[in-house]
Amino acid sequence: MASFWRMKSKNDHGVDFWNGPERSGWLMKQGEYIKTWRRRWFVLKQGKLFWFKENYITRDSNPRGVVPVSTCLTVKGAEDVLNKPFAFELSTSRETMYFIADSDKEKEEWINSIGRSIVQHSRSVTEKEVVDYDSQRADK
Repeated sequence: MASFWRMKSKNDHGVDFWNGPERSGWLMKQGEYIKTWRRRWFVLKQGKLFWFKENYITRDSNPRGVVPVSTCLTVKGAEDVLNKPFAFELSTSRETMYFIADSDKEKEEWINSIGRSIVQHSRSVTEKEVVDYDSQRADK
């Protein structure tokens, strides 16, 4: 099974992640193979979620990994799954990746930002069908 977190070289992503991200900040991320939690700097831009070891990001920074949000189906809270506060998950049809934010507010902001990005970059909707993800979540 191919992992949905794609490791790419700094010149293989087509996104200027160091300049004007849609959202950026620290999150704890569970490792893919060794399930320890590590603090990583995340950048969401142009339908891709990048992570780095450091928060000082330049053109020469090399992402530790990247998830194209167009492959994601859901982003939602996961406190009950992990039994940890401020946890959320990002899922594809094959895998689920877990994160822990520093506060409930940050968790909700990440869920909303990633959710909007999933809707905007989904191959199943046209530009006219894109709606605000926050308003979709308010009904649930």
